[in-house]
Formats: sequence, structure tokens, C-alpha cells
Amino acid sequence: MGNSYAGQLRTTRFEEVLHNSIEASLRSNTVVPRPVFSQLYLEAEQPPLHNGRVENEEEEEEDGSESNSPPVPYYMKPPPEGCCTTDGFCQAGRDLRLSSLASEPLDVAPGFLLVGAKSPSAPDTLLVCAVDRRFLPDERGLNALLGFSGNCMGCEEKGFRYFTEFSNHINLKLSTQPKKQKHLKYHLYRNSHGQLVRGAAISWKGLESRGRQTAPNASDGHVISDEHLLNPAVTAHPAHTPGSYTAGAPVDPIGHPHLADLPPPLTNGSHTPLSQNPLPQTAVLSNGPGRPTVIGTFNAGPPKKRHKGWSPESSAVKTPPSSSSSSSSSSLTNGTKPDHAPPESVSQGSSHPPSPPGPSVIVPEQLLHTCRLQPVIFRGHGSLPQLSGKVCDVQVSSLLQSCYQNSQALPRIYQHYGPSPIQPLSAEMQILLTVYYLVQLGPDQVPLIQDLEQIFMRSWRESHLSEIRQYQQPQPGLSLPQAPSTLPGLPQAQALTPSQLPWLAQLAASSCGEGVVVLGEKTSMALGLADTFTRLMEGRLAHTNYVVIICTAKGQETESCVVVTGKHQCRTLAEGMFSPSDSLREISQQLSSGMTQELTTFCNSLGPDGEVDVLLESAAVESSSQLSPLSSSQESTGDSSPKDRQTDRATGSPKEPATDRHTGSPKDRAESPKDSCSEYCVEWREVRPIQLAVARKLLSHVCAIADSSTQNLDLGSFNRVHFLICVPPSEVTFQQTVLHLWNSGVLQQLGLEQECLSQREAERYVVKMDQEARARIDDLIQEAHRNSNTLYILVHDHAHWDISSGPYGANGGDSGGGFVDSLLNSLQIRDATNILTLHVTSFPFALQTQHTRISPYNEIHWPSTFNNDMDLYHEKTRYFGVSELLDSTRSGSGLPLLRYDSSFESMASALEERFPKLHSAVIRTQVLVQHYCVALMAVSGRPGSGGRSIHKHTSVETLEIVQSLLSSAQRCPTHHGHMVLLRIPSLALAGWAHQRLAWVRQRLGLGERFEIILGNPSQALSIGQSFTERIKAWLKIKETDWVPRTYLELEALPCILILSGADPLGESLPRSLKYCDLRVISSSYLQRTSLEEELGLAAYLVRVESQGSQPHSHAPGPGSDLSESDPDKLSSTDNEEEEGGENALKLEVPGLGHCPPPPPPSAPQAPRPFSDSSGADTLHLHTTPPDPHRSPCPNPNPPNPSDTQRWPSKSTSSDSSSTLPPSPLQSCSWARGVSRPPSVLLPRALYDIITACDGSGLPRCTSFLPHLSVAWASSFRPLLSKMMTCTEQSLYYRQWTIPRPCHMDSSNRPAEGRTDNFHPRRLLLSGPPQVGKTGAYLQFLGILSRMLIRLMEVDIYDEEDINSSGQLECVQYHPACAPWPITDTLRGMPFDYTIHNPKYEDISTVYCPDYYPNTDGNPRRKEDVYLRRRTARIKLSKYATYNTYHHCEQCHQYMGFNPRYQMYESTLHAFTFSHLLLGEEIQLYFIIPKSKQHHFSFSQPGGQLESMRLPLTSDWNPDCIKSPIFTPTTGRHEHGLFNLYHAMDGAAHLHILVIKEYEMSIYKKYWPNHIMLVLPTVFNGAGIGAAHFLIKELSYHNLELERSRRLEGGGPPGNVWPFIIVSDDSCVMWNAVDLDSHSASGPVERNVSLKQVLQHMEACPDLTQYGLCGIRKWSSRSPGQGERGGARHEEPFSRGHLHDFLLLNVDLTQDVQYNENRFMCDDVDFTLRAHSAGLLICRFNNFSVMKKQIAIGGYRTFIIKTKITDVPTSIQPSQYICAPDSKHPFLATPAQLLLEKYLQHTSQRLFPLSARNYTHPILSVDCYLNLGPEVTVCFVSSRPHAINISTAELLFSGLLLCFCDSFVTPGFLKKFHFLKGAILCVICADRSSLRQTVVRLELEDEWRFRLSDEFQTANAKEDRPLFFLTGKHI
Repeated sequence: MGNSYAGQLRTTRFEEVLHNSIEASLRSNTVVPRPVFSQLYLEAEQPPLHNGRVENEEEEEEDGSESNSPPVPYYMKPPPEGCCTTDGFCQAGRDLRLSSLASEPLDVAPGFLLVGAKSPSAPDTLLVCAVDRRFLPDERGLNALLGFSGNCMGCEEKGFRYFTEFSNHINLKLSTQPKKQKHLKYHLYRNSHGQLVRGAAISWKGLESRGRQTAPNASDGHVISDEHLLNPAVTAHPAHTPGSYTAGAPVDPIGHPHLADLPPPLTNGSHTPLSQNPLPQTAVLSNGPGRPTVIGTFNAGPPKKRHKGWSPESSAVKTPPSSSSSSSSSSLTNGTKPDHAPPESVSQGSSHPPSPPGPSVIVPEQLLHTCRLQPVIFRGHGSLPQLSGKVCDVQVSSLLQSCYQNSQALPRIYQHYGPSPIQPLSAEMQILLTVYYLVQLGPDQVPLIQDLEQIFMRSWRESHLSEIRQYQQPQPGLSLPQAPSTLPGLPQAQALTPSQLPWLAQLAASSCGEGVVVLGEKTSMALGLADTFTRLMEGRLAHTNYVVIICTAKGQETESCVVVTGKHQCRTLAEGMFSPSDSLREISQQLSSGMTQELTTFCNSLGPDGEVDVLLESAAVESSSQLSPLSSSQESTGDSSPKDRQTDRATGSPKEPATDRHTGSPKDRAESPKDSCSEYCVEWREVRPIQLAVARKLLSHVCAIADSSTQNLDLGSFNRVHFLICVPPSEVTFQQTVLHLWNSGVLQQLGLEQECLSQREAERYVVKMDQEARARIDDLIQEAHRNSNTLYILVHDHAHWDISSGPYGANGGDSGGGFVDSLLNSLQIRDATNILTLHVTSFPFALQTQHTRISPYNEIHWPSTFNNDMDLYHEKTRYFGVSELLDSTRSGSGLPLLRYDSSFESMASALEERFPKLHSAVIRTQVLVQHYCVALMAVSGRPGSGGRSIHKHTSVETLEIVQSLLSSAQRCPTHHGHMVLLRIPSLALAGWAHQRLAWVRQRLGLGERFEIILGNPSQALSIGQSFTERIKAWLKIKETDWVPRTYLELEALPCILILSGADPLGESLPRSLKYCDLRVISSSYLQRTSLEEELGLAAYLVRVESQGSQPHSHAPGPGSDLSESDPDKLSSTDNEEEEGGENALKLEVPGLGHCPPPPPPSAPQAPRPFSDSSGADTLHLHTTPPDPHRSPCPNPNPPNPSDTQRWPSKSTSSDSSSTLPPSPLQSCSWARGVSRPPSVLLPRALYDIITACDGSGLPRCTSFLPHLSVAWASSFRPLLSKMMTCTEQSLYYRQWTIPRPCHMDSSNRPAEGRTDNFHPRRLLLSGPPQVGKTGAYLQFLGILSRMLIRLMEVDIYDEEDINSSGQLECVQYHPACAPWPITDTLRGMPFDYTIHNPKYEDISTVYCPDYYPNTDGNPRRKEDVYLRRRTARIKLSKYATYNTYHHCEQCHQYMGFNPRYQMYESTLHAFTFSHLLLGEEIQLYFIIPKSKQHHFSFSQPGGQLESMRLPLTSDWNPDCIKSPIFTPTTGRHEHGLFNLYHAMDGAAHLHILVIKEYEMSIYKKYWPNHIMLVLPTVFNGAGIGAAHFLIKELSYHNLELERSRRLEGGGPPGNVWPFIIVSDDSCVMWNAVDLDSHSASGPVERNVSLKQVLQHMEACPDLTQYGLCGIRKWSSRSPGQGERGGARHEEPFSRGHLHDFLLLNVDLTQDVQYNENRFMCDDVDFTLRAHSAGLLICRFNNFSVMKKQIAIGGYRTFIIKTKITDVPTSIQPSQYICAPDSKHPFLATPAQLLLEKYLQHTSQRLFPLSARNYTHPILSVDCYLNLGPEVTVCFVSSRPHAINISTAELLFSGLLLCFCDSFVTPGFLKKFHFLKGAILCVICADRSSLRQTVVRLELEDEWRFRLSDEFQTANAKEDRPLFFLTGKHI
């Protein structure tokens, strides 16, 4: 508590001693009163900084002096002779060590505590001592008496009165002065085993600062200027007068008091602990003339015995050395400002809940008349007595009672453990904490229930800290002390008894004088209430703000209530008990009933200066008598004639010297071609990069919904996008959204431009959420039901506006009536799979509750544009929002952009006391409008308008606003100016203000200078015609009937916008907004959404100049708006624009402009970041006599400083412009203004709340309840953390807020067994206000439409056939309309050896005698040799194949992803067969889903797989495909086109995926309902040839098994269907030539199903005579056109190479095998060998296949890497081979692949004679290998009876023998002739085979070999390299 006391006990020394004795007696009990809880529980606990380092309990600092000098050495008194001096023992030789005494029984005297002392000589040993508890601090480090009293626990000697004596006795052996604070370290206590152990550390640090607080009526308080404070002032001061407060300079005229002048310090917990935030949270401001108020505690200098840490250096607030006091380490106030309890649980009006029967309390009849206030009674504990009498004069609230109840409900985590020492706070402790909280409130602060709730929570946590840590870790964001604050065994929350409560409460209340009165009653609460009313009527509570009534009757529970009796507090709390809508109705009722007439009359009077209306009439009469009358239409339209403008100019307005430079009206000058502003530009039509980035984020979230396994959105099924934007019922917001929509180009992107030919027609896509919205929403639902292929986006903009539930809104709820709930949350929208809802809001908090409909994964938060000052999106603008506004208040550079008007607050507060029955909004609006009227009169300079004498009847801030408004437009040739926003929520008050200001403007003849606009949400924007014409000229609009419909179109129009409505409804404001006047918004509704919504009106996109310095967070833009607002220049409100422009010029254009003269020394100025020239004019406003009768010609040295520009000289008359620097940037003040955010004026109460920070460092408003419609889930919640991201904030609100019954999400209860009930197709886009969210979601609609089109489109290879010759013989073998080929005719057609498929553009040409290549080469190859293959975007048809991302409802069962069933079960079956080529049995595995087992036959006993069922040739089923479809694939489990459901058009088919063994699990995961053939493990590294080989061999083996099975069944064996289909995994669509329709370019192709193609081919007559059938590859070139116009495709059937899609007869091709080792061109090789074997090959040219470009996976993707490392490296093709037995880096790549790659890339060096030599090809025997595009290969077969081309006259340039078999003989080779020097290449599997081949074929007879011509692939021996030998022909 302390050694002295402040308050009524300071008169005599006797009273002080008496009080201290009471204090000591209280100390002897187990109760330790709590300290000042605003510091302990409302501010963050953090260690104090001492000289730049953190102090801890082990590092103590010596404080023998106030300086930082080193401590004075201490010399101990030598011990007596013969005594013990051993460490750990006392001088009597007894052991004091804790380790020795832990189990010993110790006799501790009553009132003493065991503590542990530490000796510097034995730092690891604790000595046990007994110390009187009175001289020890409590748990918060407070209330320790000075001095010492201790006993030795060794020798049991007692009575040590000095710690020096005691330290000597226990042998501490100190080198510094003995101090109990340094050496008594720990409390000691016995644990559960009876052992004495070390306990909590003793909190000595609280003694470092003993705070003092003066009484409220003190006259000698110390005043600290705001420039020394980190945080601004926190208390509201209604009695400020102009000039009584100046930020940045001391305002106390007396100066700093001396020590003797300071009152005694506050006792009972006024000491602030050092564990708190050392930064002060309060300032001291003058509270009226001669009555300064000191709020906060300040160190009053050193006490008699200074404790550690006390020094001016340790204080956060530095004062000059002459100052006698230092600020305490933490202020006494709670760090918050007049905070008000949320009204949701407050009884409305004067209605009271029923009270229990009992004695009633009579409310006096004349209570309101006598006291001029309505007391507010807060229910506390127990029941409130029944009130009778004039109960309408009393307000009753149950909010405090709810707070008590919530704080006593423990979190469920502690209730699950059964009996626990953790108990809630007792009622007595809650009451005592409440008293402490009320005591520390300032005289004008209003209690905030959130603060009290936090106090309770922190007190409870600290009382049970050790127990809590057993259950959970400290929650993030919540500040906790470092050690338990209570003494062991003394849980303070449980120790307070009812009998002690009144004493302690009165003791605490006595510290604030009469501010808080505690009435202790022993019988009933009714007596206390009656006593309170009596005191009110007698005037004894005139200086009392709160009366706390405590009833502690015996045998009953403690009861309490709080009666608020302060006038300011009562008004604020009473108004806060109304809902916002009720308040607006009350205001309207007061205006309509005439209650405000007396207030209007009072405000109209200016005292000795006359009345406003009289002065205005006089000004109007004088002006009209001199020139001409004003237009009578000014009040309604704001127009005036050009003659009126001349009147204004002729009067010689002293504030407008620039007006003399022009002639004619502003309208005339604006239209003059020579007068134009080159700097004007409208930027709200532009799309910014960050908006595109957010649009892409939205798109990615939509794709994530579609890609998720929930199957809630199938983007692939939609072919177009439709949308509807829902906006609040504001006409301006509606037109603003339509304007953005029309300018965004989205309608064109969505193909709606034909339906929407004008901006007016675009309104059909935007709807206001009013009664008419229901029909529009119903139409959309019906349309969505009809058009299932259209995706409908329902955009809910400004989504936080109406969150009322439908039933609640229908019953009269607030804000919108629940339309959103009844329309957007309907079952029809929820269940429609093609409707996606997008909520867009700046304040998403109310949509993030425990029952939210929006998944946290579907939230999109606006990204930050800057990271470490790096522009991430290359923006031309930088966002300046609420956080930047708050930063400007802490920057210390110039006046902040966010501020309050002390003069206005003083006047409004005085009138609130004078008119207690009127709503404060009515009073504040009257005062504000009067300020504007007087300011207009003062600035206009009209004769008779009052002149300089009326300046004192307005405020400096208002004068500055009006001056800037009137002067800004005069500097621009086209009269560009600023906008002033006047926010008046009440429609009635806004209408009155508009009417009043318009009338004043008319009387002053300012009709053409600026417009006054009434912003009514329900009405369209309306401005005067002359201003409309001006805007049309600026925007170059030619339409005669055009009028502005949005505030954005008012860019650069000088105007006052009076924005009304309960809440802003999303209206965007132009960049010309310079002042945002929020001085009359309500301070009663403290929710985060409402506060930030009002501040969001000032959000701004600051233009980032490329030349000048970029704006900082605290100084946004050059000039930083300093010139308009610096309080040191109170008189310079007329010329501040020029100064601001000058500052801007200095930054933006270096070297431009001239430096004004420096200010004289007599003009003190606050530090500024820019050079400022506020000269000697700064203090002349109130001292220079007025000169109302000035001549029209300005005086060179005018007495009014308003005429003095801040330039070195100024000429008279029209020559004044010649002195300005010739800078084009100065001509238009609007252009300079767009680089500076607007200034914001707030009510003082809101300013104090918003600028304060909570314990986590965040603004206080962030910890408020997010919205009226939600409630906190628990009082035991952590605070928001400053480091939280938007996502973490969302999770915080989702955990800690619950919707009230009036909230639309309250009915969204999760189903049983689920934790959430998220809507799957609902997204939330949140971003700061005015940042560009509308443009972002409009761009999202555009790119979503483009994406859907792209989803419906695929990249199809669209390439012309290669190697086409114009010399093809034009022979028509089949009629063009022939459906099937004729076998004999087809055999007579020549086989086309030439490869035409463009994918083989880079392979060797196959020699054909009838083909002659183009001499000029392929023209496309020359141009695009390094480009990727050509593709075309083709829209998917209904017969397309799909990958795994397609999952429409029809495909669910086919894909096996039906959510109603579990994953399809499948079984693994082995299938073994032998093959001669492989020399061993082949074991394959089939993965067969149960749904597909009917395609297979199994042995009945063991279920062994026997064969795959095949139909008969004679079978025919129109809904069935007979041929099994095999699709080899690798690396394309997601992107492979395996979904044939739509392509088959419902036909039954057998589809088998052929996969590698290591990919089995991943393919099974993605395609659970597909049959899979798993290749053996040895083929994991094989190429496509192995897959084709095994498919064909397996199919033939299966054919034999089926024939055997049929034979066993009695059927003919030869009738089994022998065909299979081998299809590529990228075939997406099929086309057929429509023979019935022909165009000028040839036949037309149409898309057909795969079912139609296969059934047509399977129905071909004599199909079994064909060995191989296929179809052509699609190309956009007409099928009737060949190269150079040739009709190559007109032949419906042809013989040649087949690719990609084959119908293979496995019976006829039994002897022709695919090469299992091949990686490339295996289909070319197989086709050539099949043709040479005499098999009939047919290509159906009337069908074509489209192949999709898939960049991922496939058999053509190979990585060649070394065996040393797995990292792919760049390896040249020449390194693919090496000499045998050489030291060469081996490659981890199959040998066959290395060989093929080597031959492809190096054949020009290997076969030099073959390059570009088509007439002399290379002879390749029995195989085709790609030798590169420059080489031609002639294929011949060595088989007997093989079909080969005639080679008799050919001279070959080389010979390629690859794995020759026995059919190749020396005689066979001698048939061919070679050029001299031709190259031979023989390839074998090993070196011995190579030599044997050379010998067997007698190659040495005609070929010359060298040892150096033998090579091998670069493989290790274990990888089986291939060998080849080259030689030259002799």
C-alpha cells in the first residue's frame, strides 16, 4: 500500500498514522489486497528495460545514486572473535543450509515466513531465514513495509531489526551494501512429503516505482506533453477550449511543481509493478481553465529510502532535470479510453426484468430534473430490489451480472478432471476487482465490460498458475507473469471473506476521493439504493461517478450492484443500451417533436457577436445591394449564375487572392480551350496487378473445390458462366457496381455483350438486397435448375451488412431484415450443384464463428503488396488503411492524419450537460454544423458576415477544412478541388445538416464554389446542373442526359458529401477526398466491425511517385498532410495548401522551387520531417484585430495573415501569380492531393480507444466483440496476437465466437457426429476497405469463364501430314461413299512406305520408289525446328475421353468414386504363359475390380484366373464392343485419358490399362474401377515396345485359351473374335467424314463416339482377313485436301503406316512380333514387318483420331543420367557409346535406348555418304531404326516369300544389320549393291556374337574392319551393354 495516503486523510499527521495502523492490522490477516488492476491485468507483463537490457531476478543493479555511477564498495564489520565464519552456518555455528534443514522441524514465529537467502560466496546454497511478512512484498511485488525484522533458524536468535546486522549473523559475506531486496531470494514451503523446498521468487521489483496520483480536484498537477509520450492521451476531456490544448507543447501555465507541491501517493495498490509494461498509457491534459486533471501515476521523487530501480533513467517518460517527478513505469489508468459495454444484454429503455418480491425502492419524482442525469444501475450479485416511482428516469442493465456469471464458468478442460484445486473467482473477489477497476478510471472514462472481463480472467489465471500449467500451456497472445503471484498456501481468490470485503472496497475507493463511493449494507440492497437516491437528490454525489453497494448480511450470499452517477458516464451508457436502429428512431423522434428547438436557438447565438442567421441575412443583403441577388435555387440545387460568381469575386474575398487572376465564371473558364488541367486523370477504370493476383487466388480455390474428393463441383460439366451480384440497398453502391461491371470488360468475356448493349442494361446483373431481390434470386434458382451446364456465381458483396437470421429479421430485427439469410442460405441454393456463392467483405469477423457456413480452406485474404518494402505486384499505388492511420499517430513526425478536435469536444460536452434529455448525436451534429456555418462565414470574407470576430465560435480544424475546400479549386484552371466527407448516420440529422449548409452557402454567395451533396442510401445521387456540366467536361462525356450516379464520378469536384445511413454500405469515395469528418459518429457501439467500418471510409490508394520518395507507413506521401494540420500554425488555415504543395515539390522534384524565409525565433514549432516555412503568421489568429471592411484590392501588408502567402515576396492585385515558381505541379492542388491520404477527425472517446493498444500490441478495437450478432464463447480466451495472419485471426474467431440467435448462422448446427456444417460451394473474399475487391472478383468472373472454356477445350495436335508428294497417282480405288473396303481392291493398292505422321518428323524416311522428297525441304521445319509441335484449342464434345479430374455425376459409378459406396474392391490375379523368344515363362498380374470380373473366366474350385472372355465373330450387340481395348501407359495416372464412359456412349466394353509394376499402387488409387495388366518387374525400365509385345502375345495366348474353352464347350474353335484394340493414352476424340454434306473446301467432319467408330470397323465384311486396321490422325486441314491441293484423303481406304489407334488381328499376326526392346518407332518397325509378311493393312480414312497434348509422362519421356549420381546431367550423344574395356563413365540407362538415341543423333558422322542422299539409302535388314531425319532407310525382309521393294538398280550408301537371325545369309546380302566407301554397322548383344556374325556372313570379303571401329553402349557389364562394329565397303 505505502507509507502515506492520498485523499481525505492527508490533513494531519495523526490521521496518517491512524490509517497506517489500520493498514498494518489488515496485513496481519491472511488477506493481501489486490493492487491496481488496470496495470496488473489490462497491460502486458514484460520485464522492464534498464539501460538497454532486460533485468531478471539473478541480475540486480545497484541504485545507491540516481546516476549510473558504479556502486560504492562495502566493507563488512569484522566478526567477533571466536565465532563461526563458515559459509552456510550462522555465527553461532548452526547449519542454515536448506539441504540440511529440509527435513528438520522448524519453529516459525507467528507472522513470520520462511525465506531463502543467497550468499555471493556460495551462490548454489540457500540459507533458511524467518522474516516478518510485513516487511516482505506480496505476490505482485507491492506493499512491503520499509525496514526489516528477522529470526535466525539455526541458533533461534530473534529480534534482528536491521538487515545489515542479520546478514553479518548468517555470514553472507557481502561486498556491497546489504539489502534485503538483493539477498532474500525465495519463499520456502513444505511440499506434500513434508520436505522444505524452494518456492516462488520474492517479487521485490514492484518497489522500484511507487506511483502517485493526484486527487481529481488538485490544482497543481504535473503536465506532460504528448510529444514525450509513446501513446497519446487516454481520457476524454469535454471542457477543452480553443488553445487550451496543443499537441506537441506543454500546456500547463504554471510549470512543473516541486516535490513539496505534489500530493501524497495513492495507497492500497497504487504501486505499479515492474513486471508491467513500462511505457505510459496516459497523459495529463488541462480540464478547463485553472483546473488541470492528472490522470495516471507519476513517480514523485525518491521516498525516504529509495528502493532498487528508482531513478529518472528507469522511467519511460523522460522529464528535464528541473522536473521534480518522473512518470511511473506504467500508468494508473487501464490504457483504454471511454469504453462502453456492448448493449446486447442490456435491458432496453426503462423496462426492467421482474424483480423478486421484497422491499421496493422508490425512484424520486424529480430525480432527472434535479440531478440532470438518468442513473444507470448495473445488476451485480444477487437480485435487485424492485423499483417503484418514476422508474423511467433510471436505466437498469444486467451486463455486469452477465460478466460475473461468465467469469465464474470455468473452461471445460478443467471440469473434466473431477475435484481440482482450480476454482473460479469468488463473488467477493469479483466485487473488489470491480471497485479497483472503477477507481482507476478517469473522470471522463466510461467502464468497459471487456476490460473487467480481462481483469477477472487474468486474476484467476495468476491465482492458479501452477495448477493451470498442469493442464495446459499458456495460451498464445495472453500475457502471463513469470512466477506465481500468490504466496504458497494462500490462494488469494479463496481467502477474502464477506466481512472483509466492505473494508477493503472502501479502502480502495478512498484513494480517488469522491469519484467512487462504496456503501456497505448489513441488511438489504434496498437500503443502499434508497441511500444512493437520497444522496443524489441532496447533491452529495455531484463529484461521484460510481456508487458500489455491497450487502453482506449474515447467512446470505454477498449481493452487490453498481449505480453510475457521473453525467458523462450515464449519458454514454444509457445511449449504448439502445440498439443502433432504436437510437436512430429516437433521434428522428426528437427532431420531429421539436425538442431540439431550444438547442438550435442556443447554437445560433454567438453571444456579443450576434446571431448567425442575422449575420447571414446582413451579408446576403449587402452583397445583393452592391451587385445582384443570389439565385433562389441555391438551397436545392447548389447552382448560381455566372453573375453570382462575379459577385463573389467583386467582393474581394480576403481568403481567395487567386480569384483576381481570372475573369468569367468557373464554368466558362472550365470550358475555355486555353484553360485546362493536364494533370487530371481518372484511374478507377484500371485493373491493378494485385487485383489480377487475387482473382487468380479465387480461381485456384474454386479449382481446389473441384479437385477435392468430395465431388461437390464438377467444373468440366459447365460450358459457360452466369452471375448475379448482390449489394446492400444503397443506390450509389448499386450504380457503382454497375459502373465497375460495365468498364471491366467481363460482359464481353462472358459473351453477354449482345444482351447488354448499354450500361443501363448491365443493371440486370446487379441486385439490391431489398424486397425486390427475392424475385431476382428466385429467377436465378429456376434458371440454374434449367441450365445444368451453366455455372452460376452468386456474389454477395458487403457481406457483413445483413447477417440477421430470416425469422429474426421478419420480427423486426436490425440491419436489412434477414434478406440475405432467407435468400442466399435457402435450401435451393445450398443444394444446387451449379451455384457457387462468393461472399465479399472487408470485415469478415461476424462470418467466422463456431457455426460458420464457410470452410476455413475456402477463405481468400487480400495479400500484402509490400514485403520488407519490396513491391511484390509492381503497383503504382500503395494502400493506406486503418493500420497506417494508426501508425501516423505514433510516428512523431508532424501532426497525425488521425486526430480529434478538442475545441469541438469542449463545446459539445458543455451542451450535453445543458441539454440532458437530447441525444448526444443531435447535440454534436448541431455543434458541428454550426462550426461549418461559422467557418464558411469567416472564410468567405463577406461584408456583414462577422469577419474575424467569429473565428472563436468555430474550431481550428473546421476552419482548416473549409479554407482548404474553398481555396483548392481556385488554383486549378478547371477548378479541380477536394471532397470533404461529413459522416452523419441519422438520415433526419443529415437532411437537416444539408438543408442548413445549403442555406448558408446561398446566403454567402458560394453556390458555384462547391457543392453540398446529401448521401442518402435509398436515393440516387443528385447534384446541381452546373457541377454536372463541369464533370462532363472533365470526363469528356458527350451524352446530354448523362448525370453522375456514383461518388467516384465526383472526382476532383469541390464538395461536401454528407454521408448518412446507420452504416456505410460499400460506397467508394473518389481520390479527391481530403477530409473525413467523423466527429458525430456514435461512440456507444464498440464492436470491431462498426469501428473499422467507419474508419474504412478514409482508406485510400496513395499514388507512389517514381521520382520522389515513396510513402512510408507513418508519413504517407510527400508532405504527409502536415501543412493542413500542424497545431503550431493555428492561424494558417488559409495558406496551408501552398505549403503542402511546396513540401511535396521538394520531395518529388529535387531542386524545384524556392526556400521560404525561416521562421522567427519567437515562433516555437514542433519538429517536422520536412522543411517548413510557417513564418511569423502562426500566432496571429486571435491577436490581429479584424478588418471587415477591407477594400477589394488586397493590401501588400494585410493585417490578416490569411492573405500572406508563404513565399519570399508577394505583389498586389493580379500580379501575385508572377511571384510563384513556374512549376506545372503547383497549378492543381487536386493532383498533389492524390499523393496524400485524407485526414480523419474522430470523437475524442473513439480516438482514445482506437489509438490505445492492448497487451499484445494490437489496437484496442481489435479485441472488442466483432459484431453485435455474435458473442464470446468464453471469458477465458486469449487475446489476438500482433503476429497473427489473417488466416490465424479467422481461426481465432472460429474458436472463440458463437452466433447469437439473431445471427443467420445460429441455425447452422452441425449434424450428429460432425464438427462442422460447411457449405461446400461457398467462398469468402476479405480485404481492407477501398482496396479494390470489386475489380478483383469481376476479373475472377472473367478468368473463370476463360478457364471453363479451356476446360471444355483441349490442346489437340493439329499438324499437316509430312512427306506428302504432289506426284501421287490420282487413281480412285474405292468410291468416296464406300462404307467398307473391298479386300481384293485393297490388295491391288500400293503400300505407302512413307511415314506421314507429324510426330515422326525427326526420324529417318523410309525409302519408297514412288516417293520423291521436296528439294526445298519441309517449309515448316525450317521455321519451327526448335518450337514445340503445333496444337489447336478444340472444344470437347460429348463423346470425349477424360482424365481423373473429370467426375460428373454420370461418371461416378464408372470411375468407382461414388461417395455413397466405399472404394471399389479389386483382386489381384496372376497369369502365366511361356514364349519362345523370351526363353522363359512370363508371369503377369491382373488387377480386376469385382464389378469387372464377368469379363474373365475362373476355375471354379480355387478361383484361379483362366482366361479373358472373348465373344464370337458372329456375335452382334448394338450396345457392346467386341474387341478388348488395351492402353499402355506410364507416368500419367492423373492425366491419362482412361475415362471412356462418354466416348463409348453407354456401350459395354472391356478396357485394360497396361502399367508397370512400380506404378501399380498409384494407378489403382486413381482408377479403382479399371482393369489393370501389370507388366513383370523386369520391364520396369523397358520402353513402349515391351508393352506392345506383351499385349499382343498375351492376347494371342488368351485367344488360344478361349478357343480351347469354347472347344470344350462344344463350339467351333475358329469363331472366337481375334481382334484387340491398342490405343494410346492421349486419344481424346474421334471424328467421321460426313459423306452427305460437302462444302467448297471438301467433305465436313463431325465428332462421333468411339462406339460408332469401333462398331463400324468391327462390322467390316471379311475383317478377319485383315492383319491390322487403323484410322488417320486428325488435322484441321480439310480431309478432302492433300498437299498442294492434292486429293489424298478422298480415297476412303489406304494401305500404309498406322499409329496411335490400332485394331490388331492377333491371329494373323502370330508370327510378326513387336520388338520388346524398342523404345522408339516400334510401330513403324512392326508395320513394315507386317506388310513384308504379306498381311493386309487398311487405314479407314473416313475416321480420324484427335490426340491431346499431354506434357506429363508417357513413353517418350526418358532421362539419361550417370550411375554416379541420380541427378540428371547434360550428357552429349557422343558419350552414349564408348570403346570396349575403356574407362568411360557408365550411364544408368537401358542399352537399347542409348543405342537408339546414339544412332538418331550421330548418324551423319556414322554414315557420311547417306546424309541428304535419298537415291542412295541405307539398307536395313529385318528392322527399322531411326538414323535421324537426314538419312533415308530402305527396309527389306530376309524372310522367304517376303514382300520387298525392287532394289536391283539401287546403290546403297550403307548397311545396317541389327540382331541378325539365321534368315540373313551371305547369299542374301550379295543381292544388294553398295557405293564405294559405304558404311556397314553390325549390332549384336555381345562381342562374341558380333564376331560370329561377321564370320558367318562373310562380311570381311567386301567390308574392311578396324579394331578401333568396335564400340559398345556406355553401360556397365551388369547392365548388358550392346556392341556394334562398323566397316567400309571395299
